[in-house]
Amino acid sequence: QVQLVESGGGLVQPGGSLRLSCAASGSVRRIRSMSWYRRAPGKQRELVARITDIGSTNYADSVKGRFTISRDNAKNTVDLQMNNLRPEDTAVYTCNVVTTGGSAYWGQGTQVTVSS
Repeated sequence: QVQLVESGGGLVQPGGSLRLSCAASGSVRRIRSMSWYRRAPGKQRELVARITDIGSTNYADSVKGRFTISRDNAKNTVDLQMNNLRPEDTAVYTCNVVTTGGSAYWGQGTQVTVSS
């Protein structure tokens, strides 16, 4: 089992920045990939960014060049630095990890609202 706790959401003006953090506990040695997903009102959940255990990353096209995912394996955390935020980035952001056994775990989600 892996437990995830997210922090860092909030309200920000367009063009601003936020940093989300997700801390994992439990069976952390089995974590393979760590990701951030988001779900905007009326839309399906989408992958925002993913980082593997060897540091490979991939991003949604809509956030490339603005968001950066990073991982600290010693602290079992994954962060999402979000710059130049837009109103369309408003969503509930949720941390996800997948273990070497293929099990997926989800955080509780944190609200990000981009509005003037």
